[in-house]
Amino acid sequence: MKRDFELNLPFFEYGPKAYMYGKKLLELCRHLDKLGNIYDVDIIIDPQTVDIRMIAENTSERVKVFSQNLDTLPIGKGMGKNLAEALREAGAEGVMLNHAECPLSLQEIAAAIRRAREAGLASMVCGDTFAQIREIASFAPDIIVAEPSELIGTGTAVGKDYVDGCLKLVHAINPDIIVLPSAGISCGKDCYNIVKAGAAGSGSSSALALAADPFKMAEDMVSSVRRAWDELHKYQKAII
Repeated sequence: MKRDFELNLPFFEYGPKAYMYGKKLLELCRHLDKLGNIYDVDIIIDPQTVDIRMIAENTSERVKVFSQNLDTLPIGKGMGKNLAEALREAGAEGVMLNHAECPLSLQEIAAAIRRAREAGLASMVCGDTFAQIREIASFAPDIIVAEPSELIGTGTAVGKDYVDGCLKLVHAINPDIIVLPSAGISCGKDCYNIVKAGAAGSGSSSALALAADPFKMAEDMVSSVRRAWDELHKYQKAII
């Protein structure tokens, strides 16, 4: 199946995990949709499977809905599994794979990326170590989320050296892969720093879901992504 997924840069990814769901999640997704249009930032949201259709049908094309996982079974038997074609029909445009809370073997990652392609889904694959990220890049996913597992949920974000290392490593293998260095994002400043360091975007999970005012935090983060991107690329153009 031909995949029609398009992602404009920069982008912001929100992973609610199991912190947020249903109507409360939809309210925040609609707000992110609005912010995405205001700041010209595409939004990826990877909700609970049962919320995929609700979010896809109540947001604009600015929002790209990704499943939190995918099983590689074909159409047929498979009780309790996430069928790729069913995710696509529900409104998913892609799938996240190998998050630290739902790890896969390298063989499973490769098979899931192939299965996602068959169903017309984009693949966003998480990697921990540089060695693992190198292997994942060889499978040619659409996006690699490079995040050291020890920083996830800590509020300590990755630094410029890590961003530089990830970009060089991945793009030496496949320059078409979008790289999202992440983990430990707690505020707009973290988003700004990561994008200013050269990342294609930034994202958040628990910091946004558990914020005292998620709507305010969302605007801080999305606007910071836009500002950092504009500053970085204006500077790059100026020195060319």
